[in-house]
Amino acid sequence: MKLKYVLPLLLLLLLTACKKDRVDSTNLQTFQSSINDMTSSLKTLEQTKFNEALYILKTFGVEADGDTYELTALSKLIAGKNVAEIMKMADEVAAKNGIAWSSTAPPSLGEMNVFGDDKPEETDANNISATGLDIIIREHFRDSTAGPDALQVIPRLIDRKGMPVSFEGAALETTMEVYSGGQKVKTAKNLIQASSFPGFTLRLNTLAASQIVNNAIDITMSVKTSKKTFRFSKMGIPVNPAALRQPTPAAPAVSDNTADTDDPLKDSPEEAAAGGENPKRVVQQFLRNVSAQNLEAAYQLANNPGWSSYDQFANPTTGFGSIKDIKVHKIAPATVTDNSATISAAYEVTDKNGNTSTVNVSFGLQNNNGEWKITSYRIN
Repeated sequence: MKLKYVLPLLLLLLLTACKKDRVDSTNLQTFQSSINDMTSSLKTLEQTKFNEALYILKTFGVEADGDTYELTALSKLIAGKNVAEIMKMADEVAAKNGIAWSSTAPPSLGEMNVFGDDKPEETDANNISATGLDIIIREHFRDSTAGPDALQVIPRLIDRKGMPVSFEGAALETTMEVYSGGQKVKTAKNLIQASSFPGFTLRLNTLAASQIVNNAIDITMSVKTSKKTFRFSKMGIPVNPAALRQPTPAAPAVSDNTADTDDPLKDSPEEAAAGGENPKRVVQQFLRNVSAQNLEAAYQLANNPGWSSYDQFANPTTGFGSIKDIKVHKIAPATVTDNSATISAAYEVTDKNGNTSTVNVSFGLQNNNGEWKITSYRIN
């Protein structure tokens, strides 16, 4: 083969070999370059679904304000991940947030580009002809004698006559902010894909009773269309105080019935003197609650996409509802980096059938506004 044919072939092979198949989060430039490389290896429909997955993770998988900060947080979230792993993460985040999106379904969110350099489209499903926003609030009762345990909060885009606007095939980023006494107590996001959007389910046990003033909340909703962001607030919405999350009483420490006074579920003298919330205390409280079958309190200490619902978390067959007792052997000191932490724990689990096994678990935690939450749980 002549040299003039060999060199272009070698160059082509070199360029192909340099393409990345995993996310490089060194900086935003390498992040975008690696995403472009990964996208170029996919078929057209796969590219669309991959971009949708990135949009789901950027919008709902990270906590950050501003496009640059969101992209930076996204790059750290999916650092080192390949396409399949990113798709799986997007499925988990979508399920956790109640978004009707699946990586295996046909494209449903239109043309998405997380880097924000989209060209205008001739038809834009997010260009909704609306003039305002309304909020419908309905009470949900699990037990009619105990009062409402949740609120269904439904945003509706309306026209000049106050009538709901009909649309479908959109992807309108929607945010619900809950306040009480002027302080924000909860934020939730979702996507409105059609005017039939069922709304947000605001479970009252996710609101701490200590943060609710006069048993009332204010709700502000924002819906972002392609040309305008609509906002609307409803003030002084009464809530059932009996359904609010009450302070969790400290459960008895799990003992191994030996003379050893080093209880892994108790703070060391140094930790007790330091006071305040920390990742280790969250893991200690989580294990105490699970051992005491206080699963609702344990679930409230987590924000783990792998536990997409309380029912899944407390499942009596495959979840923590199958556990009868936990005997903790060791909880290692936390490794903390910025707002993230990892903790290893070794403990003995006895299920409700009397079977016992010893597990080594790695807990991942994130600090959001001063509150540590368990965000990952891996049995090693």
